[in-house]
Amino acid sequence: MTQYFLSLPHDSETEPTMESIDPAELEQLMAEVGAFNTALQDSGAFRFAGGLMPPSTATTVDATGDGPEFTPGPFATASEYLGGFWVIEADNDDDAIGWAKRASRVLRSRVEVRALQEAPPA
Repeated sequence: MTQYFLSLPHDSETEPTMESIDPAELEQLMAEVGAFNTALQDSGAFRFAGGLMPPSTATTVDATGDGPEFTPGPFATASEYLGGFWVIEADNDDDAIGWAKRASRVLRSRVEVRALQEAPPA
């Protein structure tokens, strides 16, 4: 089976977090996401998932030169950023896209689907 990365875009201008969502809406959202995660787990597709803090909280580390350099903020700026993700396992692209459709409905957001690279056969 192939592992897939389901990623959730967020708006860089507003940098939404759980703290910025109305508590009643957050409670409903967390219940729906919990049910989705349970369905993933029950199917055996779930590997792991996480939500990320906004890019403004990042530190970029570059240790490719003489000494490490630390820069506050993201390594790149964009109108959107990766806000959260799932790593799932699916038999094929269609199955992974099916899970992404369900996630998109639950989160009322777009979801990008990408297969993880596998090492070429030896």
